[in-house]
Amino acid sequence: MSMNRRTFASTLAASATAVLIPRAAFARTIVPARNVVLVHGLFADGSCWSDVIARLQAARLNVTSVQNPLTTLDDAVAETQRVLARQDGPTVLAGHSFSGMIVTEAGIDPKVTALVYVAARAPDAGEDYAALAKKFPTPPASAGIVFDGDEGRLSEAAFLRDFAGDIPAARARVLCATQQPFHKALLTGKTRHAAWRAKPSFYAVSTEDRTIDPDLERFMARRMGADTIEVKSSHLSLISHPREIAALILQATGRE
Repeated sequence: MSMNRRTFASTLAASATAVLIPRAAFARTIVPARNVVLVHGLFADGSCWSDVIARLQAARLNVTSVQNPLTTLDDAVAETQRVLARQDGPTVLAGHSFSGMIVTEAGIDPKVTALVYVAARAPDAGEDYAALAKKFPTPPASAGIVFDGDEGRLSEAAFLRDFAGDIPAARARVLCATQQPFHKALLTGKTRHAAWRAKPSFYAVSTEDRTIDPDLERFMARRMGADTIEVKSSHLSLISHPREIAALILQATGRE
C-alpha cells in the first residue's frame, strides 16, 4: 500500500505512544525555581518574549531573555550558558522555535530544573533534525526564506502569513522589521546531549503553525514525555497567547 508523506506523518504521530519513551520515565518532582531564562529562535530577537516576561515578573520571578547570536549552534549554546552562569539558583530554561535546539543542549546545566519548549525543535542527542522534519509535511514558511549570501531571513509576505498569522498586521510588520538574520551554518549544528531525557519537560503545541508542522511538534512532545498544552495559534504563540505560555512556564517553576 502506498502512503504519502502527510499520511505517514499522521500515522507516526498517532502511534507515537507505541514507540516513544513512557511518561513514567519522566515522573520527577519539580524543583521550585525563581529564575527563568528565555531563548528566541529564527526571524526574531530577545524582545519577542516581552509579553511573557511581564507576566512572569508579575509573579515575582527573575527573568532573562538571551540574545541568540544566530551564527552557529555552538555560539548560541555558549551565549545561553553565559546567561545561565549568572543565575543564582534553580532555573527554568525555555525556548521558542529553533532555540529548542539550544534548550536541549544547554539544559544539561545543573542549575536547570525544567525545560519548556514553545512550538520548538526538540531533537535527540546527535539526531539529524532536518531528516526527522522530512517525515512530516513541509511547512509553508520554508518557501519564504530568502538569503543574502550566507545570511537568511523571512520575507515580509511569509512572515505575516506563515510565521505571525494571528498577530495584527501592523504589529507583525514591526516584528518583521526587527528580525535578526541567521547564518546558514546555524542550521547544520547537531545537539550532543538531550537534556529532556533527564529533566522535567513542558511543551506548547501551536495547532495553526505554518513554520513547524503541528504533528511534528506533537511527536516531539510525546517522545520526551512532556506535559503538553495545545494553543490555537500561529508559530508565535508567545506573542499572540502570552498568558497561556507564561502559565506553562510558571507551572515548570513549581510556583503556580
